[in-house]
Amino acid sequence: MLVIPAIDLKDGQCVRLRQGDMDDSTVFSDDPVATAEQWAQASARRLHMVDLNGAFAGTPKNAGAVKAITQALPSLPVQIGGGIRDCHTIENYLNAGVSYVIIGTAAVKNPEFVREACERFPGHIIVGIDAKAGFVATDGWAETSTVRAVDLARDFRDAGVEAIVYTDIERDGMMQGVNIAATVNLAVEGGLPVIASGGVTNIDDIRGLAEVAHNGIIGAITGRAIYEGTLDVAEAQALSDRMTRD
Repeated sequence: MLVIPAIDLKDGQCVRLRQGDMDDSTVFSDDPVATAEQWAQASARRLHMVDLNGAFAGTPKNAGAVKAITQALPSLPVQIGGGIRDCHTIENYLNAGVSYVIIGTAAVKNPEFVREACERFPGHIIVGIDAKAGFVATDGWAETSTVRAVDLARDFRDAGVEAIVYTDIERDGMMQGVNIAATVNLAVEGGLPVIASGGVTNIDDIRGLAEVAHNGIIGAITGRAIYEGTLDVAEAQALSDRMTRD
């Protein structure tokens, strides 16, 4: 199970939001490349990036920062979400060195786009499911749909999706611990590998996820915890490796 540092981009800076609120953000760095290098040196084997401006605008707004990171760290896989609504955007990101693109809002509003993307770019498509009380949120978490997270995952089970990034919005950025039960339920009922996100606070959260990783949990994204020092990336990855080794 991978421990995946998050770099959330807003106006070219690295920030963290509380429950997706763009007006409640904390700037952690104004140098995204240096931040990425910091996590690479801490044994990270993948980076999770979100273009927050892009998520609200519906089109990439921080692509320059993303490309700068992939150029500086060409051997470190990067997954990126936020504002990905068409295949042209996906192609541009992959050409810029991104390994995986995350389709979120468009997965709810235009599910055929996910299937088309999986056909055109096999092995590179992740679906982002952000949920409030079990229902999928869209448009940078500004809207909550009537679609259940588990049902959306099921819909893409045979589409060629690499994984689901599952975020419990009510836990995100709140340092309250990860929702392990909901994450396991999504993996088991949805039938796709799941990367947990939202609420990872300390080593106990990594331990808790690693204990149930056999259910299909392949990664844990962590943001505020690693920036505020309540979780050490290298220590967390080492623990995960020990607990999930075959």
